[in-house]
Amino acid sequence: MDARADLPDTVALVKKSVVAVGTFAPTRSPQFRFLGTGFVTGNGNQVVTNAHVEGAVVESVENKEQLVIALPGAGRVSARPVRREAVDRDHDLAVLRFDGPPMPALRIGNSDAVRDGQDIALTGFPLGSAIGIVPVTHKGIISAITPAGQPLPTARQLEGQTLRRLATGSYFVFQLDAVSYPGNSGSPIYSPETGEVLGIVNMVFVKGSKEAAITNPSAISYAIPASFIKALLQQP
Repeated sequence: MDARADLPDTVALVKKSVVAVGTFAPTRSPQFRFLGTGFVTGNGNQVVTNAHVEGAVVESVENKEQLVIALPGAGRVSARPVRREAVDRDHDLAVLRFDGPPMPALRIGNSDAVRDGQDIALTGFPLGSAIGIVPVTHKGIISAITPAGQPLPTARQLEGQTLRRLATGSYFVFQLDAVSYPGNSGSPIYSPETGEVLGIVNMVFVKGSKEAAITNPSAISYAIPASFIKALLQQP
């Protein structure tokens, strides 16, 4: 999207590239199990999501469960098998690939130019397990650009990913003044005018229980800058 557009026009285009990530098992009811959001980019056969979304898959030979993307639409969900192409667990990113006809791809923007107070929009599947595979858009701003590797109050709160961040050095994430819910993990945040992706919602940094996030959303969420997506897509 080279030309600047109004948000409704931008959303209409972005929605064509936003997919649900989950698993499909023919002997299970329901057959599709929703895990999170992803979006098509690159050559049109690549999907970016969070590593913790892709990593939530429990493969079962007995149930023939497989990782898929589901496309929104009227009636039955249309699913396409995907496979992992690349993963960056330190920045909670994964790239998946699917075969067949490509889909419209979102362009990755310049996240280094993002500023505090900048308008953003995000589109994904909040509470997708409960309300279905219906793309939902929220609008907000970049409220801060903050280090992700901040020390925690007690050693009890340290876990593998945090230890790796502290060992390799802090990196910066976008704090958003925008409501996000479980299911928005992997949603693209983008320019309302151009549709260029500036980052990807990351629910790992949202504190509190899932129940609290549903009943009393804080309107504070975090996103990984798109520069890390670019780096992962460029890996050989």
